[in-house]
Amino acid sequence: MTETSTPAVAVLGTGIMGAAMARNLARAGLSVTAWNRSRDKAEPLAADGVRIAGTPADAVRTADVVLTVLYDGPATLAAMGAAAPALRPGTVWAQSGTVGLEGFEGLAAFAGEHGLALVDAPVLGTRQPAEEGKLTVLAAGPEGVRKALEPVFAAVGSRTVWLGDDAAGGTATRLKLVINSWVLAVTHGTAEALALAKGLGVDPAGFLDAVAGGPLDMGYLRAKAALILGGDLTPSFATATAEKDARLIVAAGEQAGVRMDVAAAGAERFHRAVEQGHGEEDMAASYYASFDAP
Repeated sequence: MTETSTPAVAVLGTGIMGAAMARNLARAGLSVTAWNRSRDKAEPLAADGVRIAGTPADAVRTADVVLTVLYDGPATLAAMGAAAPALRPGTVWAQSGTVGLEGFEGLAAFAGEHGLALVDAPVLGTRQPAEEGKLTVLAAGPEGVRKALEPVFAAVGSRTVWLGDDAAGGTATRLKLVINSWVLAVTHGTAEALALAKGLGVDPAGFLDAVAGGPLDMGYLRAKAALILGGDLTPSFATATAEKDARLIVAAGEQAGVRMDVAAAGAERFHRAVEQGHGEEDMAASYYASFDAP
């Protein structure tokens, strides 16, 4: 690939985020091949011009850029291990899953062993901004590969924040964990406030009206409250995935000598919601963890 050519991209993982990213890459005119462990989740992308691969190795064989958007570190490492026979040294690997500190260390080691140009590139956003190509990409990686990634990141996001050239240090992953700790805390705060309102017989509209326009109001409160009150928990960010991220946040805190009491309690709250059958619903289903399962 020359500096002016359009990179061929392999997308490994076509869940809520990966499918939207693959679709936007294809719509931007890039050559895109996608693989997913459950092939049926990838197949609809063929209508958007994405080639569907049967194996990770088949997906990456001609790729200049490999974009991984998988559930966690072990899943990502397994997929890249399966892709290894077809990976070419120097291939750019943009790792966009939320994998935690320990998970990222394993991926960085793999990249070093196989001569891959690793970019730590988690994204901020959920289903709607992913579908609209308006994610924020948090990126750390070598200066020399940024040109190749410009059309990739431009297709999936409205903004790329470069955080330095040391991908192996997990700079972007660390920032993503900090941001997610805030997102999950606000989600639980919204869920618990509305659950308490229900328990006390308080009209939730009165709560939302009381904080409207003031320092206690925020768009995220409105968005999650609308899901809970409307009863439509179509996932923008699934509860089971939120539990996984909460546990990664707690583990990162432990590694850094920081107690993450709220995140730890939140992980258990998500776990209760998952056990009640809300694992594939939006993480606003934290609301149901306030009540005994029927």
